[in-house]
Amino acid sequence: MPDEQHEALDTNESDVVIAPPSPRTTGRVFDVDVEAARRALADVERTPGVAKPDPILVADQITRTFGGLTAVNVEHLEVQRGVITGLIGPNGAGKTTLFNLLTGFDRPDTGSWSFNDRSLNRVPAYKVARRGMVRTFQLTKVLSKLTVIENMRVGATGQRGEGLFAAMIAPLWRSQETANTARADELLQRFMLDKKREDFAGSLSGGQRKLLEMARSLMADPELVMLDEPMAGVNPALKQSLLGHVKSLRDEGRTVLFVEHDMDMVRDISDWVVVMAQGKIVAEGPPEAVMADPAVIDAYLGAHHDTELTFEAEERILAEAEAEIEQEAQSND
Repeated sequence: MPDEQHEALDTNESDVVIAPPSPRTTGRVFDVDVEAARRALADVERTPGVAKPDPILVADQITRTFGGLTAVNVEHLEVQRGVITGLIGPNGAGKTTLFNLLTGFDRPDTGSWSFNDRSLNRVPAYKVARRGMVRTFQLTKVLSKLTVIENMRVGATGQRGEGLFAAMIAPLWRSQETANTARADELLQRFMLDKKREDFAGSLSGGQRKLLEMARSLMADPELVMLDEPMAGVNPALKQSLLGHVKSLRDEGRTVLFVEHDMDMVRDISDWVVVMAQGKIVAEGPPEAVMADPAVIDAYLGAHHDTELTFEAEERILAEAEAEIEQEAQSND
């Protein structure tokens, strides 16, 4: 069996889940007027780095370089509370690197960022999650040799039985373990994974692993959920189910920030879209406006992609190419 980090996501028939997500029955109730938060974006200027009416996440001057390559160079970014924000851009734009920086999985060279007005500088990833900001991964990170329910229990925070001495005294943690298990079972039912409860996570199809990772992230009861390409490699039938689950997160008052290449999905569920190219934010706005932005078109297709190639220009390009080939042949002689 190939390594789970590199295997292709399959299209197992058990992935075909088209029922809508069940109502939310666990976790906190977030005091967010979702419709008001969405309406507030209508008056926001459509420029890169624009301020939002009620930002939950704010980042300033975030840079990250690898050798001579600047992977991220974000001057300012704000994520509106209570809405779904899509982060898009061509491959290599720096989207996942930015996710890693904001969630504590990597450290920027410069910059500062805050969640709910609390700085996250040098805060490790597990503490970021405890504060209510969790993320999923493009390549799923399920624990293959644990069962599905065990994977869910691992996602719960503040477990009293994790200490060495407390673990030996069952009365200190058993009631909490029972509550965590009950909550995990409700989430598995919501994500249509209850029949896989006792199966090893490594036996799940690629799409089911995506569902498990999203369900497990909710065990921390987060206020901000960051999804890195949640639809990558997922078959069309399961995509509809996943779309419903992402929308349900917003309906619960949670904030969602996601990376995605599927433009149909971005249009369908995003309230706001941020576009990255070459590590920078080049555009922001509602989905339809962003898709028509010349800066976005250039980011995906390259500048002057629609310039007509004349006969003279084509002849010049061919002549230059032939000259380079001839020069290289002479140098080899």
